[in-house]
Amino acid sequence: MKSTLFILLTCSSACAVPQTATHENGDRPRVRDAGIVIGEMPTGKHNAITDVEGVQVGHATVVRGDDVRTGVTVIKPHGGNLYQEKVPAAIFVMNGYGKLVGSSQVAELGELESPIALTNTLNVGKVMDAMVGHMLDLPGNEKVRSVNVVVGETNDGRLNDIRGRHVTAAHVASALKSAASGAVTEGAVGAGKGTICYGWKGGIGTSSRRTGGYTVGVLVQTNFGGRLTIAGVPVYKKLRPGRGREPAHEDGSCMNVVATDAPLSARNLGRLARRAIAGMTRTGSSFSNGSGDYVIAFSTAKELRIRPSERTTGAPVIANGQMSRLFRAVAEATEEAILNSMFRAETTMGSGHTVRALPIEEVKKLVVK
Repeated sequence: MKSTLFILLTCSSACAVPQTATHENGDRPRVRDAGIVIGEMPTGKHNAITDVEGVQVGHATVVRGDDVRTGVTVIKPHGGNLYQEKVPAAIFVMNGYGKLVGSSQVAELGELESPIALTNTLNVGKVMDAMVGHMLDLPGNEKVRSVNVVVGETNDGRLNDIRGRHVTAAHVASALKSAASGAVTEGAVGAGKGTICYGWKGGIGTSSRRTGGYTVGVLVQTNFGGRLTIAGVPVYKKLRPGRGREPAHEDGSCMNVVATDAPLSARNLGRLARRAIAGMTRTGSSFSNGSGDYVIAFSTAKELRIRPSERTTGAPVIANGQMSRLFRAVAEATEEAILNSMFRAETTMGSGHTVRALPIEEVKKLVVK
């Protein structure tokens, strides 16, 4: 990775921290590094969504004073002009208490024509505007009069001054510029800087699986609740935020982004997206009334790219009967990505609140046999 990490605690104005593989959260390990193995399928090289060839991830983390803890994360299916080389895509909504800009066109056409951006609830409009500007400014898009950008969100209003809407076009530009392949920074970074998961500090997490010569990668923005379960162990029975003094955290949302290099039609990408929810379920999600649980899935297979200049599209795609192993892969990767978002996140203070990091050593005592 060529980008450089600058650790930000406070600054006089909102600051953007670029994505990097450097551990910005000290020595906190990923779940697998802590000795807890999720599932049985092999991971890719980085155990990240970027193990899918061409996929890039970038963050801008926004920190200011005692109240601003937020950011933006972008996922690029490939490094080219997505409007001119669209990718097959699908969206699944488990519980729709949220804002996912651009979802209706993806559902209608089965195509993705912009990078995916994640941010906080009240910054969706500003990030959308910045993403539109980015797409219109790309070489080759000079005559474009309509573009469908995709922006998702979760609500970081407990740790962040969400009403201030502190994510700007400059932060979006920084995240886009820093987007890279390779290892992905996780935890309290980018769009996950101010999020909470199962009452503990949540954030950005990622994981991947290899099967049948294909890779499935998942990136999550965790901000939801339920009964935390790790590798089948009901951890919530022994460990609770506030050391048992606080009620279980129920509400919140989770944005799931699924990438694969398998040549899948939009219809089978929709089927794959639905199975990502199995990974959320395995970690104990309650899918409460106040949750917004979305999955965006896309294929990077070059033979399936959709170009405006071509009158026909299509190439051989994976048959229905070959989907089961990919279903298993996405469930495992989603489960591990969620746990990585928590294992890597550090205790965070903001807006008068403190959200503790998951106590890894205590978790290991409960889970590792």
